Amino acid sequence: MTVNQILVVDDDPKMCTLLRRTLESEGFVVFEADCEAEALQTMDENAISLISLDLNLGHENGFAIARAIRRISSVPIIMVTAKDDVIDRVAGLEAGADDYITKPFHPREVIARVRAVLRRSPSQPLDADPGGTATAPVERSGEAGAVVLSFDELTAYPESFELICRDGSLADLTNGEFRLLQVFFENPKRILSRERIMDLLNGTEWTPLDRAIDNQVARLRRKIERDPAKPVLIKTVRGIGYMFSATVVSQ
Repeated sequence: MTVNQILVVDDDPKMCTLLRRTLESEGFVVFEADCEAEALQTMDENAISLISLDLNLGHENGFAIARAIRRISSVPIIMVTAKDDVIDRVAGLEAGADDYITKPFHPREVIARVRAVLRRSPSQPLDADPGGTATAPVERSGEAGAVVLSFDELTAYPESFELICRDGSLADLTNGEFRLLQVFFENPKRILSRERIMDLLNGTEWTPLDRAIDNQVARLRRKIERDPAKPVLIKTVRGIGYMFSATVVSQ
């Protein structure tokens, strides 16, 4: 049985010890890093399943580290923040985070969030190029009863959060981007306001100046549109929000 390997990126020894003991007690293998260079090296040498990333490392910016990770990998990232601030949460999503935990937290919350994110993640790691796009062809056996959706020569496997590109490679979508795609799957050819989309994405708190949805849509377009500069799958409805115009077929 494959054991998930978790990378804890934090410069606080006490926090690292707490997370290590919590995760190892549940059977996870834990690695530690206190800076971007060490984190990237650990990822290069090990098959990391998930990263716990503290936003405030003191000498480095957690958001910058998240963006550096996203340039080379779609590994799930859980941001750890010291304050329950909507601005931090939005910035974390924009940087590519899949979830967040606010300090102080209970160890059981850590385990619950880690397991939830891992359940939503592809079962196999992606071999991403420096541009962030996986290029190796992917073969799917197609589990009996699994839901398979296709649109515009793309194939989605909602249960494993996988999207197969037109060339047969595995799209480098984050969990957040796939959840947004699922919202569009469930509401095809319907105009959705930004507020409605935010509500459907786990009911995240929304503010009038929140640009997280626009940024997530822009990233998703770059990965599914034939020409992201002229999107036809996710159309902008000026002054309201977005509409997913593709015909989705269940296989």
